[in-house]
Amino acid sequence: MSETAKTPADFWFDPLCPWAWMTSRWMLEVEKVRPVEVRWHVMSLAVLNEDKLDELPENYRELLATAWGPVRVCIAAEQQHGSEVLGPLYTALGTRLHNRGLDRTRETLVDALEEVGLPAELADAADSDAYDAQLRASHKEGIDLVGQEVGTPVIAVPGHDGEQIAFFGPVVTPAPKGEEAAKLWDGTLMVASIPGFYEIKRTRTQGPIFD
Repeated sequence: MSETAKTPADFWFDPLCPWAWMTSRWMLEVEKVRPVEVRWHVMSLAVLNEDKLDELPENYRELLATAWGPVRVCIAAEQQHGSEVLGPLYTALGTRLHNRGLDRTRETLVDALEEVGLPAELADAADSDAYDAQLRASHKEGIDLVGQEVGTPVIAVPGHDGEQIAFFGPVVTPAPKGEEAAKLWDGTLMVASIPGFYEIKRTRTQGPIFD
């Protein structure tokens, strides 16, 4: 990699996940303070959990029933308009769903699409399985890198030999800014450079802080 080349960071998200939203805001901050390029990809909590619905709490099953719409709109937008629209669309959706607490309605989807210059008709994909094969393929790409025991977000960064090393997370709140964002990114690259490193974890004691 040349001195001017940007380090790629592949990021898999489901628009509904508040923790993925926090991590994604951190990654946008990282792009400001390090030579990094985030490449956005879609994964799906609905797909991830479809074979274990009977094991999940009722309130989470109800959430997953509404999870198909936003992620289907994202994959439809990518398929019709290219992967470069995913980042802006995710920001528009996440701002509405998380920061503003809007419902996952067609009106919310249309409003987000129109903000980033995409046709409102893409909201029709929320109730269609037309792009489910592509959704599942994108989801599988991320999960195959990191394993079946995790959720969203998934990030993949270059390891010690340049091969992609994927992690769930980092899970953090609030999203670090400035030098704090840079330090967390540097640490992520550091642990990815250690062959055999798998996990650091502690119990969460605070919910996501949207700022």
